Amino acid sequence: MTDSLRRRLLAALPLTLLPWAASAQPAAPWPARPIRMVVAYPAGGVSDVVARALGEKLAQSLGTPVVVENKAGAGGTIGMDAVAKAAPDGYTLGFSAISPLVLNPHLGKSPFDPERDIAPVASVMYSPVLLLGTQALQARDFQGLLAGARAHPGQVRWATSGLASLGHIMLEHIMQGAGVQITHVPYKGGGQQLNDALSGQFEVLSTNAGPAVMQHIQAGKLHPLAVGAPRRLESLPDVPTLQELKLPAANLNSVFGIFAPAGTPAPILERLNAEINRALAQPDVKARLEASDNVPTGGTAAQFQRQIAAESESNARIIRAAGIRLN
Repeated sequence: MTDSLRRRLLAALPLTLLPWAASAQPAAPWPARPIRMVVAYPAGGVSDVVARALGEKLAQSLGTPVVVENKAGAGGTIGMDAVAKAAPDGYTLGFSAISPLVLNPHLGKSPFDPERDIAPVASVMYSPVLLLGTQALQARDFQGLLAGARAHPGQVRWATSGLASLGHIMLEHIMQGAGVQITHVPYKGGGQQLNDALSGQFEVLSTNAGPAVMQHIQAGKLHPLAVGAPRRLESLPDVPTLQELKLPAANLNSVFGIFAPAGTPAPILERLNAEINRALAQPDVKARLEASDNVPTGGTAAQFQRQIAAESESNARIIRAAGIRLN
């Protein structure tokens, strides 16, 4: 067979008969179209503002639009479920706290498997959790709160944003670690909780730091007792962390990050992680976070994964020990 005839025969064969021909085609460059970022919370909140700031930076560095889509509800679960079920092609990301991954699965209400369906990309920030006294609390510091709880078991009321919320888990750790009995008052979200705190409907509340809360602290309507954070806040330098107060298991804070569907190609995840870390180091992004008492984090995807796994294991233990059940 001549070379000329061989070339004509090969050219006539369909590509399906030549699997090596398809595999030899170069992969399409990423990104080649807009990226969707699902924010698991309503528009206008701190998490939404941060996600949009990151989206702008990613759009600049990746050279493609990043379109933010708010899918709020069920404490972030609805948004993260949308990420879990999206195609793992690098064109869907999620911005959320880690709560849907480390709390909900232990309460039997997660529509997805966090380990199987979600790939952590990068930690973005932590939002400190403030433990605040209202005008109904006579104690002015954390030790006074514990003394009152020991003297009057069950009479001190602690409000959180909901059953099995991060604040509830913090409360259970404090009761277990300090040997006190405090009554849990679960709300459905933080708005009404804060309104009732200002009118003294209960003695204590736990809530994320933010401009509105800080205004009430500065006005003397709420007084800080402790903070869940790796270190003291610059805005509240005299307020100890729960780690300092010898309650390390209760020293919790809301960790937020970027996620992708499991199975997203590793090179894409690595590129995203690098770009997110680069964005978090930029002064304007850091300033936007710190203005609302949120602290930028960053780091590798592996570090973020280990943090999620450790908190999930800790939550599982306290949920079992406290017998927390959803209605």
